[in-house]
Amino acid sequence: MRDKASISILIADDDADDRMLIEDAFRESRLSNPLAFVENGEELLHYLRAEGKFAARKGERLPRLILLDLNMPKMDGRTALKHLKADPDLRRIPVVVLTTSKAEEDILRTYDLGVSSFITKPVTFQGLVDVVRALNSYWIEIVELPS
Repeated sequence: MRDKASISILIADDDADDRMLIEDAFRESRLSNPLAFVENGEELLHYLRAEGKFAARKGERLPRLILLDLNMPKMDGRTALKHLKADPDLRRIPVVVLTTSKAEEDILRTYDLGVSSFITKPVTFQGLVDVVRALNSYWIEIVELPS
């Protein structure tokens, strides 16, 4: 049986406060999964491909789950998702959109691009903790993720 706590999660979100809250929500939920953060879609792709400032990652394992904000500078989440799902080395990584958007267009478009789930960010910290616990329950405890 694999170690569920070793499943690493990459979080792409440009908002420093949101990144801090997400990290706090994982801590509050007593989850010890390794978390990494990037601030936009370009950084997300560079991280996954071990390019640029992430070149030292070459040879490291890919994250097993990506949490993706849609509205980011440089390259937004929609464009990053399109690149991810077009890349044979990255397309199997499950991507969960975690965004403030509730727009039907965003929901439809991201599912068309291959997103695994779409979650609107809760407005309270307790709501975020609940989402993190649900993510853990489903994506870490129940689902078998590709290696």
